[in-house]
Amino acid sequence: MQLRPEALAAHLAKGLARIYTVHGDEPLLAQEAADQIRAAAKAQGFGERQIFTVSGAYFDWAPVLAAAQAMSLFAERQFIEIRIPSGKPGKDGSEALQRYAEAAPDDVLTLVTLPRLDKTQLSSAWFTALDAGGVSVRVEPVERRALPAWLAQRLKAQGQSVPEGEDGQKALAFFADRVEGNLLAAHQELQKLALLHPPGELTLADIEAAVLDVARFDVFKLSEAVLSGAVPRLLRMLDGLEAEGEAAVLVHWTLAEDARALARVRNALDAGKPLPMAMREARVWGAKERLVERIAPRLESAQAGRLVQAAQVCDGLVKGLRHPDWPADPWAALRRFALMLAEAASGKTGAVLTVR
Repeated sequence: MQLRPEALAAHLAKGLARIYTVHGDEPLLAQEAADQIRAAAKAQGFGERQIFTVSGAYFDWAPVLAAAQAMSLFAERQFIEIRIPSGKPGKDGSEALQRYAEAAPDDVLTLVTLPRLDKTQLSSAWFTALDAGGVSVRVEPVERRALPAWLAQRLKAQGQSVPEGEDGQKALAFFADRVEGNLLAAHQELQKLALLHPPGELTLADIEAAVLDVARFDVFKLSEAVLSGAVPRLLRMLDGLEAEGEAAVLVHWTLAEDARALARVRNALDAGKPLPMAMREARVWGAKERLVERIAPRLESAQAGRLVQAAQVCDGLVKGLRHPDWPADPWAALRRFALMLAEAASGKTGAVLTVR
């Protein structure tokens, strides 16, 4: 049985399953989900707690299997945590987890914590057994577009809010810009607001004065900002990546892949292929699929060619070569290249090409 994190509290209030599997790569939300399960287990009398951390290919699973079958010495029921930081239990672990899921008694409650799992892992025999034996909770990162609503919900939970209408939207957007990609820090900033201000309405000035800029940017999220034509956000992301010491070569590779994908799709369309086929052949999928689907049909072939050429020039610049028509600084060149891509995405020629 699969649950979303926001549905977990209501489920726990109705009763406990034998096995809970929490997986995902958002530390704050994964920690909160696990804490809810721990608290519910304690309230239901699962007093004795054992923790097993699976590390390395030669982890001994025998004590884990034995613990589930052993009588508790200090409580009627026991709580077992199995932590698998790598997300890969191995062959022996796979077999052990399947046996464990089948044989775990009702007086033992088990929490298995894992990082983000790929499609192969989610369809593996060991994960299927855990899911069938209880409840799995998949923790997803909060995307930028959903972050203002997430912040508003968290403020409401601590008795605070922002004004209705445009002023409130501006306050939440400012807050989201400051904490994007860093929910742990966002949680700390929310707690700070609760300490600094009494319950009630917060103004933009209150939030501006209290919230630090703790945003953390993922280079692979940069593609979404660029292909969305979101110029202020992409420039802010590039500034953040540069400040965090991200390798300019990696940022260039990400942007160049977008340019090449657009060119491949455009060339396939020019050859008479339907758009879905063109996108499959160009290996465009996931979050980018919707964006490229919108851009490619109106992208001119000459413009696609200029993007690929710009990618080649920028490749040399981030590796120390110079070009007479481009900025010598690698990050300035990356900003120019990103703006070219955003211009193609927005369809507004010459509207955004300003490099600071």
